[in-house]
Amino acid sequence: MKFGLLYNTAFLGTDPDRLVAVARHAEDIGFESFYLPEHIALYPGARLDANSPAMPADIPLFDPLDALSFVAAATSRILLGTGVLLLPFHQPVVLAKRLATIDVLSRGRMRLLTVGVGVLPGEAAAAGVDFGTRGRRADEAIDVLRLLWSGDENGVSFDGEFYSFPDICSYPKPLTPGTLPIHIGGSSNAAARRAGLRGDGYFPGGRLSGAERAAQIELMRETARHAGRDGDALEYTRFGALDMGQADIEHNAAQGVTRLVVGAPAGSAQEQQEQLSAFAARVLP
Repeated sequence: MKFGLLYNTAFLGTDPDRLVAVARHAEDIGFESFYLPEHIALYPGARLDANSPAMPADIPLFDPLDALSFVAAATSRILLGTGVLLLPFHQPVVLAKRLATIDVLSRGRMRLLTVGVGVLPGEAAAAGVDFGTRGRRADEAIDVLRLLWSGDENGVSFDGEFYSFPDICSYPKPLTPGTLPIHIGGSSNAAARRAGLRGDGYFPGGRLSGAERAAQIELMRETARHAGRDGDALEYTRFGALDMGQADIEHNAAQGVTRLVVGAPAGSAQEQQEQLSAFAARVLP
């Protein structure tokens, strides 16, 4: 089992020293990866779903890629992840360059890019994106990213519904030859199918029952097999909790989970380190 840490500035604030301190401590005690979430814009009354309370419109959320660059400069081993990057709201040619740059500067650690499509219509509108097209945009953007990263000096061309270009070269390339891994986040059957068709793994949301989660993982793997891909090779990441014990870890492993991501705790810097260290002593290899 691999373990990641999600740093959510909605709860932890935007102090750069605290961000670096938590990332360094996570690296020192054995966490594999460090994640940041994304919202590009919020607005009064925004809700994740009909049963959720309205989100405070003044939540201070970093741009995850800029923040991960900052973390990369202060660490040396921990992998970098997004949980999740809202892909339809990013122009993929520009995004390909940004991600490859972070990967090169971090010496190959931009390995856990996780993308989603977003659930807030007002956020899509702010980005100039038709909310109803966001799934198709995400599919196309994934294809564009992989094409640009794998292309050579002769250039690559793309002619899609949303993105088109002739003979484009994108350098630098990711440090490891080929494309960066792309994991799919979400809590829908569409996300599970996207993971099977285009992803390197699936990171389902936390608002699912055990039966719904199992059905989506099977849908991902079956979709991959029908597309001629190895469904069993796709990673399965899900959220965990800092109070988990070995029995919880073993239960998740038995369900095929390959990575658990826990949230960084609130409290003072000392309290944070103590809670993370206790978790590491209990469950990290």
